[in-house]
Amino acid sequence: MSGIPPFRVLRAKPLWIANGLITGVLALLFTVFYVGANVDPVDHMKDLPVGLVNADKGAAVGGRQVNLGAQISDSITKSTASGDKIDWKVMDEKEMKEELGKGKLYGALVVPADFTSSTVALTGAATTGTAARPTLTVLTNQSAGSVGSGLARTATTQAAENASLQVGRELNAQGGSGQAKLPAAARVLLADPAAVTVKDGHPLDAHSGLGLTAFYYALVLVVCGMLSANVISGQVDHALGYTHNDMGPLRLHRPLIRATRVQTLAVAGTLMAGLSLVMGTLVMAGAVGLMGMDASHLPLLWLYSVCAIAVTGIGALTLLAVFGTPGMLVVTLVFIGMAVPTANATTPLQALPGFYRFLAEFEPLRQITGGIRAILYYDAQADAGLTRGWVMMAVGLAAAALFGFGVTGWYDRKGLHRIPAGTEPEKTVAPA
Repeated sequence: MSGIPPFRVLRAKPLWIANGLITGVLALLFTVFYVGANVDPVDHMKDLPVGLVNADKGAAVGGRQVNLGAQISDSITKSTASGDKIDWKVMDEKEMKEELGKGKLYGALVVPADFTSSTVALTGAATTGTAARPTLTVLTNQSAGSVGSGLARTATTQAAENASLQVGRELNAQGGSGQAKLPAAARVLLADPAAVTVKDGHPLDAHSGLGLTAFYYALVLVVCGMLSANVISGQVDHALGYTHNDMGPLRLHRPLIRATRVQTLAVAGTLMAGLSLVMGTLVMAGAVGLMGMDASHLPLLWLYSVCAIAVTGIGALTLLAVFGTPGMLVVTLVFIGMAVPTANATTPLQALPGFYRFLAEFEPLRQITGGIRAILYYDAQADAGLTRGWVMMAVGLAAAALFGFGVTGWYDRKGLHRIPAGTEPEKTVAPA
């Protein structure tokens, strides 16, 4: 045994430099991914989809047909006040409800059928106060994401308030000198005639985490996959005798069973696929059964959960097999570091910088979250994100298999074995 004190290794500069570089870069990357993606969502917002419905039937005023709702709708769509931050989708009420029910709109502004008639009635009853104020309705959609819904609510409410002021200016212009004879309270009312009400456009059940249970459930699936990959990779290496297994003060070591890198990855992948059945079942049982999360389509939710864990885990095993020890850092960056800010769950994609939107096209958590959201909130509709989730999981599994077995096969053909072929182990045994 060496008589060199263990703490002398702290004098080695390479130890400090190597670990300093790795941990420093990791800290910087996580800061860039998390803070950079969310530091100014309003400034980065572009083309946030918001519905605009004009259900106003108009009314006859002075012998001519007037439709104030059409004027408001036209004014909003042509306005440059919000720049390109809001993508106003002009549609009817039925289409608007369908789009809200698929998470494709973050909110909507609705001009009701009686808007013009109520406004006209208001001018005639301004002195008595007997007419009800016309109403513009702002609809939110927390199921599509609380931040996105909040951004849409702010923009839509501002548009509704501006529209009311515009209608007030028109009323004053039409009333001419007669408006000056009205009481002060009546003039104030006619200057801003419309009331703005805010409603939930796609209500969720009470135990839906204000639209965040889909994200956290998907995050659990991804974390289960990546962490179990780390556990399974280590346990397979121990079972094959390539590594020790420390259990507290005990060190266990099994006799070596030679396996190629391809064989090792195949064994780990098979174990991951089998154990995903257990993990997916327990995740759903814990979330729905123990914690009371609102969920429907339970068989589909179970199948999707199992597949999501399996694909994530096999992808993580591939990175561990290809990159070795640094693989866990790569896994953490891919499945957590770059994934959480681009999941389209807290901050909408439309409020992220361009680089993060690019990452969101293939980052696993975004795809899985979309599928879970469709199952939990949108009645498992295919075009609400469920089809994309299945397709992207299939693509991810195929990419992981091609990359993992391709690279490890190349390692094997080049003779880059984990233990050189000429090295004889002290003892080998057949698999138990």
